[in-house]
Amino acid sequence: MKISKRLKRNFRKKLAAALAAGIMTFSIGFGSVDAAQILNVTLDETIQRAYENNRTIKESVADRERAYWQLSEARRQGNPQLTWDFSAQRFGGSYYQNYGYNRSFTNSGTISMPIYQGGRLKEGRRSARFALSSADLSLENTLQDVRLQSTIYYFNVLQYRNLIGVYEEEVVTLQEHLRNVNAQFRVGTVAKVDVLESQVELANAQQNLVNIQNNYDVAVATLNNFIGLPADTVLRPQDTLAYKQYKLNLGDCTAYALENRADAAMADYAVKQAESARKSAKAGYRPQVSASISKGLTNQNLVSKKITDQWTAGISASWNIFDGGITSAQVHEADAALTRAKEVAAQTREQIQLEVQQYFLELHAAEKNIGTTQASVALAEENYKIAQVRYAAGVGTNLDVMDASRKLTEARSNYFTALYNYNTAKASLDRYMGVPVEIDVTRYVESEEEGKTAKESREEAALTPDAAEVPEIDEVAPVVTIDFENESPLPSDTVAEDSKREFTTDQAFK
Repeated sequence: MKISKRLKRNFRKKLAAALAAGIMTFSIGFGSVDAAQILNVTLDETIQRAYENNRTIKESVADRERAYWQLSEARRQGNPQLTWDFSAQRFGGSYYQNYGYNRSFTNSGTISMPIYQGGRLKEGRRSARFALSSADLSLENTLQDVRLQSTIYYFNVLQYRNLIGVYEEEVVTLQEHLRNVNAQFRVGTVAKVDVLESQVELANAQQNLVNIQNNYDVAVATLNNFIGLPADTVLRPQDTLAYKQYKLNLGDCTAYALENRADAAMADYAVKQAESARKSAKAGYRPQVSASISKGLTNQNLVSKKITDQWTAGISASWNIFDGGITSAQVHEADAALTRAKEVAAQTREQIQLEVQQYFLELHAAEKNIGTTQASVALAEENYKIAQVRYAAGVGTNLDVMDASRKLTEARSNYFTALYNYNTAKASLDRYMGVPVEIDVTRYVESEEEGKTAKESREEAALTPDAAEVPEIDEVAPVVTIDFENESPLPSDTVAEDSKREFTTDQAFK
């Protein structure tokens, strides 16, 4: 399975459809900008881009490739080995004057093969096989991590875009209020202090808006970096943070996670590798047997063409009766490593239960906060209208109006924060439950336990035909750099100017 090429092909199909629908557009209202700098993306397209370009995934693919060749090396340890030796010598001096020749050429070949190594070769193959299976699951684990992180970065962009709308609404509201205060001051119905207070409040709101816009720009740059785009690419997310009820049970979520989490299966493979290492260490107590055949030719003088030949064939055995306690120490070392691997596996399962419970509780807390903050927004809007009417009638103060404005902004911000927390908690819960990307972990482990190869196990556990293909490494992609010669608007500028954006603050609370 060529992950990069496969995902690139899928993404190009979606991108072609997007281009046909007019997704790639030129700038609107902020000058002429190259179309390649502005990209409309959905969450699914963002995740696909991350699968294609994220370097952590490529590192995992390379780790799997290395594990494959380590298994290949372990399997070849028991194969016959052929060696060839050649030597050429020239003699001189009184010591050699009676030899009758002054040159010697020797060729020899040897075939050797281990017959019995006390189980060390067998355990080496088993350990390498477990390492390859673990690398397969590690790649799946990495894909799940990348999916989660891409989702969170994408939701960060949506959250700050929402907050830009909230703070823009606050600035507009305070500007309108300042105009009203100035009008009343000109006719002498309010004091100068009301004008100054309103100006300060407006300046603070404008500063808050600038800070949120900067946070939005940073969020877009972070997302670009993670999915392999130049940092200055202007993204236009096509999704919105919304509430969709999930009927989930903590017990079912936990049971699913314990059965499907890739890192739990990887911890089990680490235990099996430690068990193989222990058996391999105990091979030092057993004899080792090998066989060899050797054939040699010696030409003592090219002129005389006197050639002699010899051959040997036999079996050799060795048994280290006493090695000074080295084997015993190695076995005890392997015992300690096995105990540690078992503790890590147990800790992994405990951590899985904790993570599932944590994000399950966060999900339900955010769900409750959505209803609470939505009601709070309605109350804050009513409170602000009353404060405005009271101030216009001369029975309320300017401080009441500005306090009501701050509470309205805070209520709207809290509502979007609750939506953001709910969606990120759901994405995190999916991740820590082990919702698969390419392969079903349970089916993979079952297939491997039946004695099937990693390739066969992957084919049985694959969720798609493309996922059944063995992943292959590609050449290292060049570093993604921004175009320093092409000036482009900040992403936050496009949010403010984009008239096609469907989201508005008023619509969000209806």
